[in-house]
Amino acid sequence: MCNLMRKLILKTLHLPKYFSLPPTFSLSQKSFLSNVSFLENAYENAKAYCKGKKPPPDVDVDGVFATNELDLDKVSVYGFDYDYTLACYKESVDHLIYNLGRETLVRKLKYPSDIMKLNYEPGFAVRGLHFDIGKGLLLKVDSFHQIQLGCVYRGLTPLSDEDVLNLYGQHYIPADYLESYVHNGSQQGSSKMAHLADLFSVPEMSLLCNTTEYFVNNNLDYHPDILFRDVKSAVQSIHPVMHQTVQKNPEDYLEKDPLLELFFDRLINAGKKLFLVTNSPFNFVNKGMQYLIGEHWRDIFDVIIVQARKPKFFTDENRPFRVYDLHQQDHVWDKVHNLEKGRVYCEGNVRQLQGMTGWKGRSVLYFGDHPYTDLADASLVHGWKTGAIIKELTSEIKTLNKPEFKWHVNWLQVLQQLIEEHQDVEDEPSQQLIKHWIGERDELRKETKHVFNKQFGSLFRTYHNPTYFSRRLFRFADVYTSNVTNLLRFSPKHTFYARRGALPHEYRSWFV
Repeated sequence: MCNLMRKLILKTLHLPKYFSLPPTFSLSQKSFLSNVSFLENAYENAKAYCKGKKPPPDVDVDGVFATNELDLDKVSVYGFDYDYTLACYKESVDHLIYNLGRETLVRKLKYPSDIMKLNYEPGFAVRGLHFDIGKGLLLKVDSFHQIQLGCVYRGLTPLSDEDVLNLYGQHYIPADYLESYVHNGSQQGSSKMAHLADLFSVPEMSLLCNTTEYFVNNNLDYHPDILFRDVKSAVQSIHPVMHQTVQKNPEDYLEKDPLLELFFDRLINAGKKLFLVTNSPFNFVNKGMQYLIGEHWRDIFDVIIVQARKPKFFTDENRPFRVYDLHQQDHVWDKVHNLEKGRVYCEGNVRQLQGMTGWKGRSVLYFGDHPYTDLADASLVHGWKTGAIIKELTSEIKTLNKPEFKWHVNWLQVLQQLIEEHQDVEDEPSQQLIKHWIGERDELRKETKHVFNKQFGSLFRTYHNPTYFSRRLFRFADVYTSNVTNLLRFSPKHTFYARRGALPHEYRSWFV
């Protein structure tokens, strides 16, 4: 075959230059796509090329990642949530919440006493999963509302793909079914699915799944809806006890960050205003901040608001601020006309905050860990810039940086494109080879899932799509990072730029 014809065929196939056609290839054959030796050659050349490629550089574990352009020079006010934003908790908090919730189920709600023997399963669940309240299933959903097969559990037992399809009739979950249970726990219509989007929900999921497994294994009749609501009620009811326990020994439950005060000092020295808005009670926050920073922590913030009851803080305009009396340890009846530095306030709403301070719109950057409670209304309704603190990023990025994982992902992308380019082969040997490639791809997908979490994989993606959690995160947060102090590495005038990604109809690279 002449070189010109070879180049023409390669161009038509969109193959990169490292692919070579078999020497015996001739135009007299029925179709160059039906030549199994050609496919084998393409596969071997692609694999050799991947093995010879230098792996991409590591992702910065302490990086700040932009989903939207954010110019810090235009931000004059920084706001913060407390739990899992300024206060990062150890795994001991998960065990505490689980144990207290389990005790409430048995002693107050009269569940079987054997449930006390069911221990917390760290690493079983990940944040961002959905619970089907009616069917009693914990499952992972992608950004297109599709169920990720292999990630559907009744209790601690995975459901087969066949069982999932029999239950739902398809991979897709309609929006009115998926999103009927809103983020603040209130019910709109008939609630069917709950999105478990905060870290406090992880031990709750473990308790829910352990209890379900107990009922199933012992052939005990139960109603999934009632179980879900009882577990949720039990976990919510133990917060006062959990707060008291953490207050007594904060060193056992809080991860101390020596850079936190330095981070605040830098913002203050740059002329920024700081405020705190948290749903937690003052005594709990006070003990935690004293441990993290010191007795003087209240001097750092221009406004301190506790028991804010987010997301109502962002949506309810009829809840006035109340002064919290530090000596009486209770709120008083005085009408609040302005917000004074050094004082502590309860409840209130964002419109009053903005009216009394003049802090509005894009001049405000608010950090929180919960996409709905902290970020959604602040961003979409009030126009604040927002930052998400995602603790799991540290472990996720460490996994991404492993050489073996980089190789698997790189080869998976190339293998997927080989399948895409050659899937229309007609002869039987070539069809069988394509099926073999698909089998290899499916195994690679499972391997790349299991390195994050054996049951549910990565917090951020399914096999090939972003998760439902990622979709919400990227919609509501301008930047996200694992810790607020990661911003110390950047100037207060730094601009974060979102990375440009190729759309499906735009040019693509074989090695993204």
